[in-house]
Formats: sequence, C-alpha cells, structure tokens
Amino acid sequence: MNKDIIERTIAYVRSELSGIEAGHDWEHVKRVWKLAKHIAETEKVDVFVVELGALLHDIADSKFHGGSEDIGPEKAANFLNSLHVDEVVIDQVVKIIKNISYKGGNHVQEFKSPELDVIQDADRLDAMGAIGIARTFNFGGYKNRPLYDPEIKPDLNMDKETYKQRLSPTINHFYEKLFLLKDRMNTAEGKRLAQDRHSFMVEFVDRFFEEWDF
Repeated sequence: MNKDIIERTIAYVRSELSGIEAGHDWEHVKRVWKLAKHIAETEKVDVFVVELGALLHDIADSKFHGGSEDIGPEKAANFLNSLHVDEVVIDQVVKIIKNISYKGGNHVQEFKSPELDVIQDADRLDAMGAIGIARTFNFGGYKNRPLYDPEIKPDLNMDKETYKQRLSPTINHFYEKLFLLKDRMNTAEGKRLAQDRHSFMVEFVDRFFEEWDF
C-alpha cells in the first residue's frame, strides 16, 4: 500500500513541476528524496513520512506563488487525502512542508521532528556543493539579478520577510544562506556530507573573486 502511494506521489509531483524553474523542478525533488532516504537509514524515523515529505516539500514553492506559504501545504494535503492516507501522516507532512524552508538567519523554526530533520538536511545539501552553485546562478539568472555588485553588501541580519523580499546579487546568496548551512545541519550524516560541499563552495567563491578582480 505504501509503495503504491509513493509511486503515485512521484507521478503527481513530476506532473505538477513540469516546466518549472530548473532549481526547483522534479530533478531537485528527486535528489532531495534520494538524499533523505539515505540519511533516514542512519536515523530513527518513519521512512514513509520522510519519503512523502521529501517528495512534496516543493510542490508549490512560495517563491513562485506570490510569496504564499499556504498553497504548498494545502495542495499536499488535498492530494494525500485523495489517496486516503492516514490523517496523522498527512498532518506530519503538512507541518514538514510549512517548516522546511530556510527563512533567514534570525528565523526561529516553530516545529521540529526527526523526519523534518532528515528532509531539511537533504534539502539543504542540495543547496550546497556543485549542485548548489548551479542552482544559485540558475535562479539568479531566472530573476535577472547581477552576478556581483561590490556596492551591495551581504545582509546577515535579515528577518523572515526581509529575506523573502531580498533582491541582492547572486554572489551575496552564498554569504546570506549557503555558507551558513553547514552549521545548521540536524543529523550526523547530514553534517558529514555538508563538510565537503561547503568546502567546495568556499573554494568556488574564492576563485570567483580572484577572476573578478584579475
């Protein structure tokens, strides 16, 4: 039964995210799903909840829906209800979707669970390393942001609303979010995997500035 629900969820997510911006498309979700399953092997969690939460975590990202943080949880709940998934499971998945995103350095997360810890680590890992670099510049291009502007400094003290509305150059995103993720991982395996991806990003940004100022 659970396997069938997972397969139907995969089909639903692939359909819903068809044609969306490449950094938040099905391939992103698939990577997060695979990472979450890997990390879940090292944690005491409900794997069914982890898989559903990972698959549905970006079903309607607020960045592409006028900043609304309600559409994603509602779509996920409606879909899972249509499959007659247990209400307790749906409630956990909805809470995961509502709380997984990074919302600025000063945001206090309102909900915690072992399953959210696993999925959040998987999602953050996909924002790091080579894939994270590619996604960052892809999104910056999608939003027509400059690569770098020495007159616009990174803001490390943003609240949630400021972070959501921030339109800074792409390179600032490394300082405002990506470089901070290594120390915000939840699980031992997430922390281990984050080390190498973090080092690669630091090396890239150092090289970026060497070439910029050549």
